[in-house]
Amino acid sequence: FPKSLRGSRKQAFGGLEGSWTQRGKRGGCMRGHPGHRSKRFHIMGVDVKYVTVLVLFMLIGVYLGDMRSKATSHGSHAPLNEALVTEKIQAEVRSQVTHAMQGLQESGKKVYPKVAHLPASKRMRILVTGGAGFVGSHLVDRLMYQGHDVIVADNLFTGSRKNIQHWIGHPHFTMMVTDITEPLRVEVDRIFHLACPASPPHYQYNPIKTIKTSTTGTLNMLGLAKRLRARILFTSTSEVYGDPKEHPQKESYHGNVNPIGPRACYDEGKRVAETMMYAYQAQANVDVRVARIFNTFGPRMNPYDGRVVSNFIIQALQSKDITVYGNGKATRSFQYVDDLVNGLLQLMESDYDQPCNLGNPDEYTIKEFAELVVSQIDSNSTIVYKPKTTDDPQQRKPDISVANKNIGWKPVVSVKEGLKKTIDYFSKELGEVGEINPTGPGQFASVSKSSR
Repeated sequence: FPKSLRGSRKQAFGGLEGSWTQRGKRGGCMRGHPGHRSKRFHIMGVDVKYVTVLVLFMLIGVYLGDMRSKATSHGSHAPLNEALVTEKIQAEVRSQVTHAMQGLQESGKKVYPKVAHLPASKRMRILVTGGAGFVGSHLVDRLMYQGHDVIVADNLFTGSRKNIQHWIGHPHFTMMVTDITEPLRVEVDRIFHLACPASPPHYQYNPIKTIKTSTTGTLNMLGLAKRLRARILFTSTSEVYGDPKEHPQKESYHGNVNPIGPRACYDEGKRVAETMMYAYQAQANVDVRVARIFNTFGPRMNPYDGRVVSNFIIQALQSKDITVYGNGKATRSFQYVDDLVNGLLQLMESDYDQPCNLGNPDEYTIKEFAELVVSQIDSNSTIVYKPKTTDDPQQRKPDISVANKNIGWKPVVSVKEGLKKTIDYFSKELGEVGEINPTGPGQFASVSKSSR
């Protein structure tokens, strides 16, 4: 490096290197997080800072020589227009750098989705438990697009690396394959606590572990929020209402839950987790938010989770019989995942701290929904009826007046529009993996069936 420029190099890069070094020494920082960046940025083993400076000075020499030669050849001894030379050099440098980066991308270098660039004062460090799952991965996408630093904690029981593969290696993203029933030692500003299997075949596969996830896992997250003074949002469920006697369901309804039935490990686990949230709020002044989520669908649903939407779509795409458990008169309300993510983000940043329903009031009987799926796919499938499952709720519809009034939220994606996107997703999945046999009641979906 030229001796005359060593001082300017330190001025240009020294402060930045020093700040990275200090952050890298902080406790709790993890690989992949800005707090643990290396001092230099390399592409194919070459330090970009030195390459850029070298290219700049080479171009300066080339252009000055070219300009002087042209002036001499015309017999002119007029002074060079320095502003014009500088402008030409800058334009050429931009062109060369752009060309070089395009070459790297075309040669197989990973290209990440575009994210916003937030100043440090506005950029938050956010933990998403269950962030490799269906809903969690869509939430991670939105947080990354907004420019925040995101840490995902997931044991990959129902989640998949495939859902967040496009962020792995990004300097704002960290993936931790871990279980929240064990303490996490991270430094964050916000906690979105989503981790827990949410479909009957998954949460009934290991009911004791499901209970531990909702209880011990939630205690761990609340302890973390207390220590860090971080706001925490817990994703509860419409299942806290059980098989409701009130319709539609308001947040004030206390529910009708069987505490010893096959669904109790999930239903009661979520109910006691809500109790924990408000106990920590009252006793330790933890800043809490609670979202009660109703049936949600969209791309990245686990094809083996046994849910109504995924089962019906997969069966219809393969022209197999569509299985309805019961007489088909039970009702459900389905919201598209983008609407849910909007609601979670709005609730987290609102001042409202009481339970809040997030769902689409557009209600269908199971039979009507099966017929809708068949019509959307133009399938030859026929509907077959099988015995009703134990404690299966017979009606489900959210009252979302609280969300509308307090956080300004309501769903905007219609069920038909969301179905089209979800059908396209599962069509591609079937094209990649071939036949998929959906999971039904009593067919516990083990981890081996979850896509990785």
